[in-house]
Amino acid sequence: MRLQFTHVLFLFFAAGIAGTLNALAGGGSFISFPALLFIGVPPVQANATNTVALWPGLAASTLAYIKRLDAPARLMIPLLATSVAGGWAGAVLLLKTPQHTFLRFVPWLLLSGTLLFAFGNTIRAIAGTSAVINDLRKITWRAIIVSSFVELLVAVYGGYFGAGIGFITLGMLAALGMRDIHAMGAIRTLLAAAINAAAVVTFILAGAVLWPQCGVMVASALLGGWFGARYAQKADPRKVRAFVIGIGLAMSAYFFFVTSR
Repeated sequence: MRLQFTHVLFLFFAAGIAGTLNALAGGGSFISFPALLFIGVPPVQANATNTVALWPGLAASTLAYIKRLDAPARLMIPLLATSVAGGWAGAVLLLKTPQHTFLRFVPWLLLSGTLLFAFGNTIRAIAGTSAVINDLRKITWRAIIVSSFVELLVAVYGGYFGAGIGFITLGMLAALGMRDIHAMGAIRTLLAAAINAAAVVTFILAGAVLWPQCGVMVASALLGGWFGARYAQKADPRKVRAFVIGIGLAMSAYFFFVTSR
């Protein structure tokens, strides 16, 4: 697919906003994924390219959070293993989904991601009814098995599409009894990076990534992520959140209209 100069500008702008949103509140895929569809990229390749393009920013966030990671290996190893396995399975499922079928799924996936983003705090509040665990080294094997199963399901969805997975993970961690939002953010970011790493490798090996578009988006998303991280504390999180939800609902409505024609 030939990349026109106007497409370069459009993708650079969209990915920059996506990177900024991911650094501020998440939800950048609600901008960057539809942007690829708007310039005519087939849905499956658009999702694969978007995942690869935004992954470096996610990896950078993981490195920034690593000092906050304080969880025992007996919890993290199963969670990382299920993240990688589920991310791979979801990516393979995407590649096996026909283009026209995935296009029919797009508005539903966008809407589900938007709702997860919108009601993520409610999910965490509902899940947070368990006893507080200040030391994860005391976590039971039963809790580890249950959380690993939940993470496997999250990872399959993440490898297939991925918008909103962070909120499910935060809800799961709250259910485990965690309350330190920074520690939770470190685990969430690491697991999301593992899910997407498996998907990225799968998409690259399958030749599903459009590299000219991806290259433009990687550079812009990294710049946007730097900008967002630099000014995150100055932004009103409620306004940013409302903006992301509004974009998600608008994109969902647009693609419901397009696919119904």
